[in-house]
Amino acid sequence: MRVSSQGVTVVALLADPDAPTEIAQRVARVLPARLAEKSGHGRRFDVQVVSEPFTAGTEDPPTLMRRIMDRRREESWDIVVALTDLPLHSHGRKLVVDLDHEHGLALLSLPPLGGLRLQTRARQAVEEAVLSLAGPPATGAEGPPSSQPLGRFVGPLAPIHRARVGEEETTDLRYVVSGPRGYLRILSGMVRANRPWRLVPGLSKALAAALATGAIATVNSTVWSVAESLSVPRLVIAMVGSVALMIGWLIVDAQLWHRSTDASPEERKRTGLYNASTIVTVGIGVLVCYVGLMIINLLWALFILNDQVFASMTRTPLHAADYWTLSWFVASVATVGGALGSGLESDEAVRAAAFSKREQERRSVLQDDEAE
Repeated sequence: MRVSSQGVTVVALLADPDAPTEIAQRVARVLPARLAEKSGHGRRFDVQVVSEPFTAGTEDPPTLMRRIMDRRREESWDIVVALTDLPLHSHGRKLVVDLDHEHGLALLSLPPLGGLRLQTRARQAVEEAVLSLAGPPATGAEGPPSSQPLGRFVGPLAPIHRARVGEEETTDLRYVVSGPRGYLRILSGMVRANRPWRLVPGLSKALAAALATGAIATVNSTVWSVAESLSVPRLVIAMVGSVALMIGWLIVDAQLWHRSTDASPEERKRTGLYNASTIVTVGIGVLVCYVGLMIINLLWALFILNDQVFASMTRTPLHAADYWTLSWFVASVATVGGALGSGLESDEAVRAAAFSKREQERRSVLQDDEAE
């Protein structure tokens, strides 16, 4: 059991800025009591949260473990659990957690925990990692403890399982995800880390262009006639086309597409994962924008439309369904206007709205390397 001279085990949660730090701070509120309860024998824990970009410039797990070890020596912590929202890879597999029982270190990648119940899963993973590291250290040929630190995540049907560790690494226990379920879990975790709901308020100029386009289109009699003549399948096609145009325009114009500089299969898989998360992230943000525009256009139509003027222009009476039809079609038109308006946004603004802080820094480093 790792205990400081004061009889208290000092646990540091070393977290990347933004979402990992927020998660670590919430975990730290309940972690000391839970650790003391589960460890027993009156043991006490002092949990500290340190926010710093420890993954800056690298995604190599052995390099990150050495950085964590250096920070532990500088601060004299007993145990360090590092959290990042970047997906990490080792020997072609997607890393969940690395543990070094000898030095009391753990490196936890949040995306493989999935996009749902992330806070609960992160707390459970940190809790079990700390209990494993705080236990009696194995020596000699015994190897790491036989208990599974991530026991509640590991099972015959679970995508998380143990993996081999390189002989040159200090890590003695590693968990990875694999298979289609593992891919979907890490993809949802990456999208959650990017927080796509921030895309709409982050693109103020594009949103202003979309709202202006929708307001003008709603009072245009030609748009009334076109909307009145469209069937539901055509409205769906217009919606899909406008959303796809907005997604494509944002990705191309802001250069969000990740290009691989290495032809290795591992790098191609990693590039595909990053691009898939970009498409899903931007897609969710655009869909949220579309639904918002539809609601705003509906309210505007309810306020501004006159049944007599509408009937004189379209030669059909104004029914309740016509408000929905018009709002639906205008939302598609407004989304195209928003795509054009997004061209006024700087690339940095779009990246800030679409990606987490660590992902922005990672892409910035890649662009600097390509420029050199």
